[in-house]
Amino acid sequence: MQDQIFLIGNLVIMAAYLAIMVAIVVPLVRAGQLISNKLATATALIFFSCAVGHGLHAAITWAYLAAGAHAGHTAHNGAPFWGWASAVWDAVTAGVGVYYWTLRRGYGILLGPGAMYLDPFGKNRLDEADARERAARDIAEAHRATLAAVVEHSVDAIIGLAPDGIITAWNGGAERLFGYPAGAVLGKHAVMLADEDGADHQEDVLTRIRNGERGVAYETRRLRSDGTPVDVSVSVSPILDHRDRVIGISAVARDVTAAKEAAERQRAIQERTQQAQRMESLGKLAGGVAHDFNNILAIIANYTEFAIEETAGTPGVQSDLTQVRTAVERATNLTRQLLTFTRGDAIQPRDVDLNAAIAEVRAMLERTIGAHIDLITAPATTPLAVHADPGQLNQVLLNLAINARDAMADGGTLVLEANTVTLDGEEVQMQPPLPAGTYARLLVSDTGEGMPAEVIAHIFEPFYTTKPVGRGTGLGLATVYGIVTEAGGSINVYSEPGVGTTFRIYLPLAEAGTSAMVPERQAAPPGGGRTVLVVEDEVALARIVTRILTGNGYHVLTAVSGAQALELFGAHEVDVLLTDVIMPEMSGRRLAELLTERRPGLPVLYMSGYSNGLLGTTHVLDGDITFIEKPFTAADLLHKLAAATRHSYSF
Repeated sequence: MQDQIFLIGNLVIMAAYLAIMVAIVVPLVRAGQLISNKLATATALIFFSCAVGHGLHAAITWAYLAAGAHAGHTAHNGAPFWGWASAVWDAVTAGVGVYYWTLRRGYGILLGPGAMYLDPFGKNRLDEADARERAARDIAEAHRATLAAVVEHSVDAIIGLAPDGIITAWNGGAERLFGYPAGAVLGKHAVMLADEDGADHQEDVLTRIRNGERGVAYETRRLRSDGTPVDVSVSVSPILDHRDRVIGISAVARDVTAAKEAAERQRAIQERTQQAQRMESLGKLAGGVAHDFNNILAIIANYTEFAIEETAGTPGVQSDLTQVRTAVERATNLTRQLLTFTRGDAIQPRDVDLNAAIAEVRAMLERTIGAHIDLITAPATTPLAVHADPGQLNQVLLNLAINARDAMADGGTLVLEANTVTLDGEEVQMQPPLPAGTYARLLVSDTGEGMPAEVIAHIFEPFYTTKPVGRGTGLGLATVYGIVTEAGGSINVYSEPGVGTTFRIYLPLAEAGTSAMVPERQAAPPGGGRTVLVVEDEVALARIVTRILTGNGYHVLTAVSGAQALELFGAHEVDVLLTDVIMPEMSGRRLAELLTERRPGLPVLYMSGYSNGLLGTTHVLDGDITFIEKPFTAADLLHKLAAATRHSYSF
């Protein structure tokens, strides 16, 4: 009976050890730490070996019991060694079990589902590793939050796109640049930001990125939510996954409108400086030639007179010498013009009334200009005095008038005007530039052939002419330039082929100190959010006008043609129209007629490089319109626009 109890005890202990081993191994396998958690694995092996030992002990005991029953005695009495061995083995394994359960209870190991056997040192290492991992996750999360804040508050527009061009991300810079809130663009194609030409180019860029290009940078034009164009510099890059496949596209857009305006202004200043330097060099050369040539002409003229006296009885020779004398006189006039251009001729400046000068020139032109030219003069409302040589001032008006006559072979209108104007010193189309102040202004306008930009760039150079051989010397406008600059003034030229030309001559007023002071002027009232539709086919000028009006509180819609203006007018509420007069396809007057038919009483302000006097006499505009001449200052534009708005809403 004792042997049977011993056998059963071994089997029970074996089962208990196997259960403990399974309780350790199963969580290890589930956590994937059967190999890495060496301490827990070793503990499981100990319990496994204990279970195997008790199993072998039970098997041997059972075998002796079976053999003893066959031999007629008990296995226990026949094998006293195994009894002592079993006792020792049971004591050892019992101690191991007590040690295991002590660790479990004392250190809280193997707690909860899936936990595993760990010693305190190993647990501390894992806790430290967990702390480091949590700290790393916190740092990464803070980095992502900082990066997201940088992206959101960037001045540049940062846009995320799917590979097919669908907008997936839209930061605050994009909202400020294009005017769309994120909810209005997410899920839509980026083609909504481009015009027809820009859409084709945009699709080409997306295709290049999808085909493997790592980045594309370019400048283009995009459209804001209100339809106004904006010049942007765009950088497009692919977003790649771990296999270098394109899973998205990032686009960074920056508003370069102001930078382009600054570059254009700088280019104009450089051209103006180069023009002044070129004119100065040409003046020195022409002056030297004129003086030397005058000496030669004096010799020719005197010897010609001597020969005429000596050949009094030879009519044929006399006739030939008379032709020589005539040629000498013409050459003398040319050198006089050269000396005037180079300021080398003697002048006698005094106070001259421009109204009187215009009247005197009109009297001369009426006899010579021809019946096919309609001559109109518009003197200033009050006497307008400048300090200049009277003869030279008349020469300026006559030269410009004769050029205008030659440009109107089939007839036209010539307008001579005088008035005052205030400059802010920032005009870039003046030759040479003038400081801020109030000046007298002469305008000579015609409806002739006009001139392209490449001709205007050279018209004040000596001997430059577009007239046929024998019709002009190329010194007329060079002389005008010399006279005006000698008097401390400047010239502005505005011309369009097939339309006409306007010369503006700016001269200091005769009153002491007047030209150096800008009179105080009341600030223009703010726009108050009113919407202005600006129609100007010259893109650079349209940008400047938009910038002026936006800075004074107006909301601006910009169109470069009458057709585009009609579309914008139909899509937006417009409070006032500011349009150029002369434009391709549709004139400003025709555009205003179409818009006022839709909305009677719409305020309209016209602008043009031609004078109001010329446009009115040619019936391009009516006499009672609100009009501003180019070039204009910001203050002039704002006051004119405010006046046009007040006039319209006063009815």
